Amino acid sequence: MNRRMCIVAGVLIVGAVFTAKGIFSQTTIQPTRKVIKLAGPISAPFSDAILSGNTLYLAGRIGIDAKTGKVPEKIEDEIKVLLDGEKEVLAQAGMTMDDLVYVQIACTDLSLFQKFNPIYASYFTTKDYPAREFIGAGSLLAGGHFELQAIAVKR
Repeated sequence: MNRRMCIVAGVLIVGAVFTAKGIFSQTTIQPTRKVIKLAGPISAPFSDAILSGNTLYLAGRIGIDAKTGKVPEKIEDEIKVLLDGEKEVLAQAGMTMDDLVYVQIACTDLSLFQKFNPIYASYFTTKDYPAREFIGAGSLLAGGHFELQAIAVKR
């Protein structure tokens, strides 16, 4: 009986070692990472967005017209240029505005809140809008009135 117990114990020990080796040797799967960089009038050391797994982190964006390199004079046009830029970045990641889960808008003049909202709302196909922050800011680059940064998760 001692011999049987020794054989069983040996088999159990060998099995445990191989099981532990299999557990500890498995590689951890890292999410894929894709850099999105659109061509534009300003060259700066940052990406427009980073896609990690199914989450897209969008850098701050100002409504600069790519043709002129300037912010449009009309506030409504600036808002549209800004949001069209966001749509373009999202499209590069295979996403839409409806995939946004968090949006932060910095604005140099909070009285523009009412002009921003209806245009912003028109860019979504659903009424399940992302969580959003609209905050006052000092001056922004290129004389912009708005800077938008966001996080999107593919639905």
